[in-house]
Formats: sequence, C-alpha cells, structure tokens
Amino acid sequence: MHEGRSDQSWGTARTKTVTWHDPISSAERGRTMSGLEHLRAVRDGVLPGAPIAALMGFSLQSVEQGDVVFTCTPDESAYNPIGMVHGGLMATLLDSACGCAVQSTLPAGSVYSSLEIKVSFLRAVHAHSGLLTVHGWVPRPGRRAAFAEADVRTPDGKLVATASSTCLVMDA
Repeated sequence: MHEGRSDQSWGTARTKTVTWHDPISSAERGRTMSGLEHLRAVRDGVLPGAPIAALMGFSLQSVEQGDVVFTCTPDESAYNPIGMVHGGLMATLLDSACGCAVQSTLPAGSVYSSLEIKVSFLRAVHAHSGLLTVHGWVPRPGRRAAFAEADVRTPDGKLVATASSTCLVMDA
C-alpha cells in the first residue's frame, strides 16, 4: 500500500491556469484561407492559436512559405520525475513546427496530419534553460505527402532536439 507524505518537505504548491478558445470555429474559418494566411492570422491574433499551445506555453513568432518559428519558455510544470523538462514537450514543439511548416505550403481547403515523426533528444532542458526557439521547415512539399524538419535551440544557440516528419496532405 502506498502512503502519501504528511510533511511539507515538498515545497510550495504551484498552480497554472490555462485559457483557450473554441478550436473548431477557428479551424472552420482557417479552412477558407491558405495555410500561410491561416497561420499569419493566428500569429497576428486575428484567430486564436491551438489549445495545445496555450496548455504548453508556446507561441508562433514568424511564418513564411514552408518555414515557421515558435518560442517557448518551459517551467517546472513540464518537468518529468527526474527534474528535467519532459521529452514530450520537446516532441510536441517539434511536431507543431513540422506540421505548421507543412500547413504554410497548403492551399485553402487542404489540411494535414502527422503520419510519423522521428525525434532526437540531444541535451537536457530545464526551467532555467530560458526561451527556446523552435524552427520548422519543409525541404519537400507535396500534394499527398509532405516532408518537414525542425529543431529546438536555447538562447545561446545550443541545439537541444531535432525532428524529421512526414505529413499526410488531404482535402478538408
């Protein structure tokens, strides 16, 4: 039987409030735009970002055809049990960058879905790592499948994770 700790040696409890907007109405509006127009509307605050971005604290900074940049400052709420940022946050950032880079190449009425992603973790990330920059780009767009790559870097340019991805391109 597991017994919880009764003392206060765990430190101060923290809270995090997450606010998001209806993703369905935003997606429906986005389908009337090219992927590039849709992402620029999100970047500019015309349309809300994805709820996952609010949950994990990342935001779209720049978007061009086949190229996106997100930023994220991780905090302890993303830690794993051994005191580092969980690899799942890095994988989510990389998947988002790859997917949005592909989205930026799509015409109105097209959508994408990740088919596969390969992530390589190169160094640990902590809350004190600071603002992470996540860059995604498309080396090969396509009408049925598109290929994307992404990386995550610390403020001093150190590479912490990379990814390559294949996305399925479909009609909405």
